[in-house]
Amino acid sequence: MLFWVFLIGGLTARYAAGWRGVGGVLLLCVPLIDVVLLGATVLSIRSGAEPTIWHGLSAAYLGITVVYGHRAMRWADTKFARRFGRAAASPSPGLYGRAAVADAWKSWLGFLLAYTVSVGLIVGLAVLAGSLDKGAPLLVWLNPLTKVLVYSLIWPVVTTIWPGKAPQSAEENG
Repeated sequence: MLFWVFLIGGLTARYAAGWRGVGGVLLLCVPLIDVVLLGATVLSIRSGAEPTIWHGLSAAYLGITVVYGHRAMRWADTKFARRFGRAAASPSPGLYGRAAVADAWKSWLGFLLAYTVSVGLIVGLAVLAGSLDKGAPLLVWLNPLTKVLVYSLIWPVVTTIWPGKAPQSAEENG
């Protein structure tokens, strides 16, 4: 949640209010939130707190934001810049053929990396808790993360089989 608060706050300060310095400072805080969250989670478990599903959620969240956080920031920055007239809209390239296949697999490999980081953090926190039995509430997150990883594999496989073709222009049709 704080990720989005600082991201939107930083972009609003930068573009809507014209406070580039304040916006920059708020945007620099976005990755620091992940470090603070991880530190708080580790300190909580090390201080003897019973691991909960929420500790596991923080680890899963961190794995995803480590991989996708910068991309989300770049996307939001582009949207804000366009909205407040600081950048022209760039045409979205249609992906067909090999480009579509490469993009689908690149996207899935990105989630595989996020999955790997999340699982590593979850297992690490479970070990930090003292035993896998004690860390069982953390391990609950392995199930939904694994399901998303497996189900998200459908898209690149389907795109590889049916990559699509570029639409024909009016000149080619007539």
